[in-house]
Amino acid sequence: MRLADMLVCQCNMISDRDIEEIILEYLRADPWQLVVPAMVYRGLERKAKCSGCVPNVVDIIVRTTENYHMQQARTPADLIDVREHLAALKRNRIGGRRERRSTNHRAA
Repeated sequence: MRLADMLVCQCNMISDRDIEEIILEYLRADPWQLVVPAMVYRGLERKAKCSGCVPNVVDIIVRTTENYHMQQARTPADLIDVREHLAALKRNRIGGRRERRSTNHRAA
């Protein structure tokens, strides 16, 4: 049982429950889409003003997505560790070629 909503964004008066509800709407439409903070604000018809709440929104996205997929899993083999999967994606991205420049290119 939930005691009270937590205010996540003071600029827009957005609670954690508002964010969770919009994330669940996106996940019900497509369970494997990547939900990002911009989608959450667009779904709530608001904009991040000071952006101080964005890290908290990311945490809520990760937690809500993990919970959603755990509830949808039929067997333990169906569970995917979302954080490990995101960490693997981050490892693959870091150190790779950026902006299609060759590795020996120097701007100055």
